[in-house]
Amino acid sequence: MGCLLFLLCVFLSCTFVHGITYIEFIYPNFTASNLKFIDSTGTFLFSHNGTFKAAMFNPDGQQTNFYLCVIHAESNTITWSANRDDPVSNSGKMSLSVNGILITDQDGNFKWSTSPFQSLVSALQLTETGNLILLDQFNGSLWESFRNPTDTIVIGQKLPVGTLLSSSVSSSDLSIGDYKLALRASDTLLQWQNMTYWKLSMGANAYKNSNSAVEFMSINQTGLYLFGQNSTVVVIQVNLSPSEFRIAKLDDSGQFIVRSLSGTNLKPEFVGPVDKCKIPFVCGRLGLCSNGAASGNPVCSCPSNFHVSSLNSTDCVPSDDSYSLPVSCNSINNTSDGSSSLVSYLGLGYGIVYFANDFTMPVKYTLNLSLCQDLCSGDCSCLGIFYEHSSSSCYVLQNKLGSVILSTRSDDDQVGFVKILVGSPPPSGTSQAFRFPIVALVLLPFTGLFLLLAMGFIWWKISKISKTRKVKLDSSTSPSGDLEAFMIPGLPIRFDYAELEAATDNFKTLIGSGGFGSVYKGSLPDKTLVAVKKVTNSGAGGKQDFCTEIAIIGNIHHVNLVKLRGFCAQGSERLLVYEYMNRGSLDRTLFGNGPVLEWQERVDIALGAARGLAYLHSGCQKKIIHCDVKPENILLHDNFQAKISDFGLSKLLSPEQSSLFTTMRGTRGYLAPEWLTSSVITDKTDVYSFGMVLLEIVSGRKNCSLQTQSHSIDEDKSGVGHSSSSSVLGLVYFPMFALEMYEQGRYLELADLRLEGRVTIEEVERLVCVALCCVHEEPSLRPNMVSVVGMLEGETPLAHPRLESLNFLRFYGRRFTEASTIEENNGEENFILYPQVNASLTNTKSSSSPISSYFVSSEQVSGPR
Repeated sequence: MGCLLFLLCVFLSCTFVHGITYIEFIYPNFTASNLKFIDSTGTFLFSHNGTFKAAMFNPDGQQTNFYLCVIHAESNTITWSANRDDPVSNSGKMSLSVNGILITDQDGNFKWSTSPFQSLVSALQLTETGNLILLDQFNGSLWESFRNPTDTIVIGQKLPVGTLLSSSVSSSDLSIGDYKLALRASDTLLQWQNMTYWKLSMGANAYKNSNSAVEFMSINQTGLYLFGQNSTVVVIQVNLSPSEFRIAKLDDSGQFIVRSLSGTNLKPEFVGPVDKCKIPFVCGRLGLCSNGAASGNPVCSCPSNFHVSSLNSTDCVPSDDSYSLPVSCNSINNTSDGSSSLVSYLGLGYGIVYFANDFTMPVKYTLNLSLCQDLCSGDCSCLGIFYEHSSSSCYVLQNKLGSVILSTRSDDDQVGFVKILVGSPPPSGTSQAFRFPIVALVLLPFTGLFLLLAMGFIWWKISKISKTRKVKLDSSTSPSGDLEAFMIPGLPIRFDYAELEAATDNFKTLIGSGGFGSVYKGSLPDKTLVAVKKVTNSGAGGKQDFCTEIAIIGNIHHVNLVKLRGFCAQGSERLLVYEYMNRGSLDRTLFGNGPVLEWQERVDIALGAARGLAYLHSGCQKKIIHCDVKPENILLHDNFQAKISDFGLSKLLSPEQSSLFTTMRGTRGYLAPEWLTSSVITDKTDVYSFGMVLLEIVSGRKNCSLQTQSHSIDEDKSGVGHSSSSSVLGLVYFPMFALEMYEQGRYLELADLRLEGRVTIEEVERLVCVALCCVHEEPSLRPNMVSVVGMLEGETPLAHPRLESLNFLRFYGRRFTEASTIEENNGEENFILYPQVNASLTNTKSSSSPISSYFVSSEQVSGPR
């Protein structure tokens, strides 16, 4: 009898510990951990026929990092993972509730969750294609793993334009690595540190069939394809042997590999790049990569004048210990600007090339080597140069150095140089007799200074404690307190007010302001620079609404969108913490008195902004309409990389909600005509605003401003324009002027005069045509942002504007001129933007409204800053 009781107890305990594995569906109030389902390696759910499984899994059998994964059962290959950057132990839990999926560690601390939904979750399904889907009560999809890819896509999955795949750090560490796969409207790119190192079209088996804009990438039983025009056109194809199962993965090595099932293993069938020396960091920083003749594997060494670093065996450093490599001014670890060091250069020699030079344009043409080095010396983000003698071209290496490659081409005439710092020699000739007086002279005033600093620190600390207590008191007296912030899954890092106050040195450095509040520069304890926005006009009514909106935007990630790092909702305070953009906003660069933006820089900025908007409109799970696209909300980072800001504070619209959105938003000068006619606000509203911004990028002036206008531009046979006559100063409504010049084919008169002929008529024509197409009065005639990206890239045929839908610009222009003339007579400088008339916008008759209703002051042209 005792034996029977013992066996029954063992059976019940095993049932309790190990749990039950489910087929296809699980339902809310379910939890799983690796420890609970240890007999099946953490597996708690199988697809209908067992092709895929979901598990709390530890890759490579290590016992520290566990992730929620979707796994191809036969090959035991991970195809998707959730908490990549926040692994848990074997007792960490995945919980399914009516609010979604939540992953917590053994102490119950938040690690990862799905975004908030408008409907309750009824079930979690694992399909036979490997798609993990959250379903509502009507079996509608609320969330899918296919829409949130990690490093892999499978048959049946689409990767839309604007979406990224991110490599893992290693096969056992699924944290996001340094390599990205980016799908563009013209091709698929592999990138490292925002630098391209391979394109799909370069693959040996890749064939380009069309110049149509790419809409998505997918794989099937016959190969890999880039599709356009609603799946009707194959833009690029990679034909492969027929296979019932295959995956495409961005490997942790930096290679993009397509594999098919052979037995129980996945066999590589397509790899890019094939040459591993083309992988940017294959040999570490400044490591010299050469191909091994026998093995085909890369052989790593150091260039002459360099040796392996004692701190990191994969990096190379100068052999002379008196030399050091500078740290980019954009690096969060930079502690020295090298002001006490002499800048010099170490040559890499001929026959050594850099991966990025095949995918970037030189920063300058037709200059000598010395001037190329001077360009780099004056730029703290520049870490080295490559100089091409045949074209006198200068390439710069910025922000982070990768590996260099031993070239096998005999026609390479590039020579590389790495910037180095030569430390200042120590002072000499100081005799023993003078040491005491010098020390005394230094220490005596220093002691007094120290006392002053100590007293100042004590006063600052008292003030800080007092303000912190006030904030906490405000919080404690709030009806809802701060606890509800923890009830919302998917929130980014939550900061205390005191933390952000310290990070910004009591909000000392103001770097911008706008309709939603002021922005301050800050530095977190790990030295990461951030921009902290004090929100003063949040659309969210209460703290709960505010946190819900932050949870949604905190999960939106794109290379051309400013990343939200965290937030603070304490008492009455609302703060947002963004990544810091070191070059500021586009308006300051474009309209300021600094160095003129070159044409290619303008094109890159326009492309980046267009890609960011395209992702908001079509790449997110739910469409986001920005509603306030303007130069102030386009921020610039390294290499003038453009990122859209303030998108998180716009309305989040579903198709059903868009017709209900009628609240006036945005900034005068960039508002689409539909704002004035109570028409439906759609993503085409952002397209209009982008078109207005694009015209300003072309001209380098505000669309409504006092402008210098040249009346004579000569063109040589190459199509390059040269200003050759005097200019006059006048008030110009630039969109109307652009329309007139478009009709006459006089595109070069629209380009920024400061470019002084460094742009061709074809280049200006492309941007002007795109801009005018974007500002059509009729929203349905405007292209979507994906098409805009394709036209700017040159991969989509250039559309031509419809003149009948642009006549309203003439109306605005005439009113602008009339208004400007009247106000000039009064000694004021005011500009017309959108006349408030009841007649049609294209009606050229005068309104009965007082003339003053047509004006806003010049200070309001761009809205608050």
